[in-house]
Amino acid sequence: MRDPRYDILFEPVKIGPVTAHNRFYQVPHCNGLGHVYPKAEAAMRGMKAQGGWAVVSTQEVEIHPGSEWSPHIEGRLWDEGDMKRLQMTADAIHEHGALAAIEITHNGHASANLYSRLPAMGVSEMMIDSYQPAQAYAMSKRDIADVRRWHRKAALRSKQMGFDIVYVYAAHDLALPFHFISPQRNQRTDEYGGSLENRVRFLQELLEDTRDAVGDACGIALRFTVDQLIGERGMVAENEGREVVEMLAEYPDIWDVNISDWSNDSATSRFAEEGFQEKYTAFVNKLTTKPVVGVGRFTSPDAMVSQIKRGVLDMIGAARPSIADPFLPSKIESGQVKDIRECIGCNICVSGDMIIAPIRCTQNPTMGEEFRRGWHPEKIEKAASSDAVLIVGAGPSGLEAAMSLGRRGYNVTVAEANDHAGGRVHCESQLPGLSAWRRVVDYRLGQIDKLDNVQVFLHSALNKQQVLEFAKQLNIQHVVVATGSKWDRDGIGRVHRQPIPRDKGMHILTADDVMAGLRISGHIVVYDDDHYYMGSVIAESLVNAGAKVTLVTPAADVSVWTHNTLEQIHIEKRLGDLGISIVEKHKIQRVNNKQIILEHVVSAKNQTINAQHLVLVTARRPVSSLYFDLDNDADSLDHAGIKSVTRIGDCLAPSTIAAAVYHGHRFAREFDQPMNIDQVPFKREYVEI
Repeated sequence: MRDPRYDILFEPVKIGPVTAHNRFYQVPHCNGLGHVYPKAEAAMRGMKAQGGWAVVSTQEVEIHPGSEWSPHIEGRLWDEGDMKRLQMTADAIHEHGALAAIEITHNGHASANLYSRLPAMGVSEMMIDSYQPAQAYAMSKRDIADVRRWHRKAALRSKQMGFDIVYVYAAHDLALPFHFISPQRNQRTDEYGGSLENRVRFLQELLEDTRDAVGDACGIALRFTVDQLIGERGMVAENEGREVVEMLAEYPDIWDVNISDWSNDSATSRFAEEGFQEKYTAFVNKLTTKPVVGVGRFTSPDAMVSQIKRGVLDMIGAARPSIADPFLPSKIESGQVKDIRECIGCNICVSGDMIIAPIRCTQNPTMGEEFRRGWHPEKIEKAASSDAVLIVGAGPSGLEAAMSLGRRGYNVTVAEANDHAGGRVHCESQLPGLSAWRRVVDYRLGQIDKLDNVQVFLHSALNKQQVLEFAKQLNIQHVVVATGSKWDRDGIGRVHRQPIPRDKGMHILTADDVMAGLRISGHIVVYDDDHYYMGSVIAESLVNAGAKVTLVTPAADVSVWTHNTLEQIHIEKRLGDLGISIVEKHKIQRVNNKQIILEHVVSAKNQTINAQHLVLVTARRPVSSLYFDLDNDADSLDHAGIKSVTRIGDCLAPSTIAAAVYHGHRFAREFDQPMNIDQVPFKREYVEI
């Protein structure tokens, strides 16, 4: 039963001619599916509608080949041939009673047009945003008329496909209408440049064109960035941001407001708290009679209610929380708040779009698998046998496997060597800025606690003989080894395929030692050949403890992979603010007593750093000895009645926490299914021939 405090979240909201049945609004977000995997796209959006989101939006949908994002995979509406693919998404959303919104867009000189090979055009002559050797030409009056025509045609097609809400996109410093408004971008001297009124003209015309195209059949959403967080060089909420809202206050049927750029709008939990955009966007609701939707990585229904009651927002917008739990609204409505898979704000979901791969999520392993594997986030097949399972290790993979197997009806015993569950997540969540990651463990332990058929034993390290005895005593037929991994102590990684040469005088540690609470001081060099978040967060932790830190990386950027999670610029700034020295493009040549000899990865020139300690953040080594001890003794397994031994997660192949959770979930789903490793294990989508 729903808590009455949350009743306000389930009030209907009128959006022009259409009505949302509650205040939950999945704002547009990219996902690496788009026009290439339209069935997967439709199934993913449809799942959110099933989960109770009243409005479910597409991602950016390109309206013309002169504005395309290849190799990134977005939506596409260039002609009538694209309508069939998008129609599937609208239908999947409507099947569950939600409103379908489509974000049609022209991205101006933010698009490189690598597929179409058409020259980019923009509000003014300037280089395109991506690092391509190309520039955009300044749009003529005829070009402006063309874009208006393309946008109107896309709006008409959207109405024809049955979309209920059509976007005019002017946000994130990515969309052409925003480029016209931007004082940085717009260098025109005609009626579309100069004064703010002139710079807003193109956006106003698109709003009018869209209204003319869709009439009273569709609501019109305006997605607008009120602040770019770059001061007077760009849009500022209290100045031109406010003025634009005042000028266009009643033009759309709903305002979708945020901040720019994407790395700020989708800031990770390491750098922003829940509801962090309020101080920039709260003014909008005071200037318009139309409903306002905004985001802030909302997972707490109390925070959502506060936003509504204080008049900050009329609808709770979400991208990442709707990915982590597509059934978030339904769980609040049914009184299952404690069952919400809360977003941890890691931006692994964003990385899918950045690396041009289907979306994935740390908390929700079914995300992106709704079509190709038929996975449902709240449903799982019943057990096909009465076999029992022993899982050794209660890290993210082991806990996910235990929870999912338990939901299927299997009897599961989990043995954890430490005095706590969670494995690497338990340790990493205690590092600076990563406390929200604890949700990965808390959610699974909370769900396991409801299952009478799953038991977790702490302080229970098991060797081969103990596993065999345990299996006989409890009549266990299957053993899963989920013992995780440890950071390599020899420096082996991407650059060093052999141990780093060293003298015995240098005190060498790993990230595991720092996370275990080992206190070290003096000058510490952190060598990061992992290139994700760990090197930077270990450096931050050491500085917070009073050490002097130099971070060395062979890459051109510190934490270079975090460009894919939109964090790199924030990480580098944080390290700079903390006084951490950064040495890039250098590997360790050798380690002497109190000296670390570095070698430039291109020039091979050397430099020396005097330090008391070296912390290695390189490769991770699977803790897999138990697996091999068992797997190599078939006779003992047979004697103990053990039918299978499987390693999962980091014990098999160290990767992200998301990958560990996914592997644990996949194991549980496929546990009793006949497998043919020579066949593709999921449904594929083919281009029509």
